[in-house]
Amino acid sequence: MLLCVTASHKTASFEMLERLSRTPDDVAPNLLRLTSCVQGAVVLSTCNRFEAYVEVDEPVTAAGAVGVEAVLEAVEQSTGIPAEQLEGAYAVHSGRRVAEHLFAVASGLESVVPGEGEIAGQVRRALKAARKDGTTSPELERLFQRASQAQRKVKNVTAIGRAGRSLVRLSLELADSRIADWSAERVLLVGTGAYAAVTLATLRERGAADISVYSPSGRAELFAKKHAITAVAEADYARVARASTLLITCTTATEPVLGPQQLQGAASTGGAGCPMGAPTSGSQLVIDLGMPRNVDPEIANVEGVALLDLETIRLHAPLEELQATDAARSVVRDAADTFNVVGDRQSVTPAVVAFRSHILSLMEAEIDRARARGDEDGRVEQAMRHLAGVLTHTPTARAHELAADGRGAEFIAALETLYGISVADPAARASETA
Repeated sequence: MLLCVTASHKTASFEMLERLSRTPDDVAPNLLRLTSCVQGAVVLSTCNRFEAYVEVDEPVTAAGAVGVEAVLEAVEQSTGIPAEQLEGAYAVHSGRRVAEHLFAVASGLESVVPGEGEIAGQVRRALKAARKDGTTSPELERLFQRASQAQRKVKNVTAIGRAGRSLVRLSLELADSRIADWSAERVLLVGTGAYAAVTLATLRERGAADISVYSPSGRAELFAKKHAITAVAEADYARVARASTLLITCTTATEPVLGPQQLQGAASTGGAGCPMGAPTSGSQLVIDLGMPRNVDPEIANVEGVALLDLETIRLHAPLEELQATDAARSVVRDAADTFNVVGDRQSVTPAVVAFRSHILSLMEAEIDRARARGDEDGRVEQAMRHLAGVLTHTPTARAHELAADGRGAEFIAALETLYGISVADPAARASETA
């Protein structure tokens, strides 16, 4: 059975998501060590989401509870967050609902700003990390691969990608109300990862030209050379920060990389409470796209500094951006239905094979007896093979129909009752009884 334990901006506080975003890489390995019924685990951790996808091999109705308990214990072991503190901060999807949820997540439909494209790459990287750690399973592989296919179809056949805007783009749109001329801004970019590249491209789209980059991890020179901007050395960081009018942080650092100590002495007029209105001469705008926070919240108390963080960005997302299009949802549902039908058919396949093998073995025994009685022209054998095909056709078709309706367990139970055939694949039973 597939299971998903998810904490996102829809279920958890910003502070809890910030703590979960520091999740170490050992959550999935811990999950597999905690209980033998967990066959595979893939962990997806982003700035607004923590999700554990688990395959549970447990042919009992308690499989879901066992899996959730294992996830919470693994999170506690890895992060130190007690399970009781997570109460109310997560939701659980199981069985057939898991595929639709992941497909929607991968397509950006569950993001702070629906349609944002960064999540698709994060989903792919989550599977890659699980492969590296040896924690994935065949069914989780199939789930995540189909999620990427669904995401591409949503992108290609719907307008959700054009309607939705990434966090980077939305943050700069919110900054528009303060900036009259982007070409006049002195921009300092703090960070050199994937978000930094997206941020830089978006800044240039808006006309920004005076852009510098500082990297807490020492990668500024390489990033600056690649993108033709100015690198800032550690010794010059505070000085350049004070001289900049727009500072954007987007690093994976687990501690703040920008605080009052870097900006104290910045010239300003207007004060920390300056609203997001017309540009104010000498003021600074700090945009924090980091999770955990890259910026010390106390920076908002520095005179002349306005802080725009992910929590504020989320609150300002236009309502129309928070509503995924019907077309995109329809694509996701269809893809999830196909995934589940294929999975159900695969799960009932051992039973179908066992049934057909049973009938064919009876047929072969009767053919041998017919030959012994002198079936020289083979007509009896031909008739019996035809009859066996007729006898197995309808039950086989019915097994697939039942599986498509999520009722494959009925076919398996009927085989045991009528023929005494026991299917030796417990995983098939678990997926059908969950």
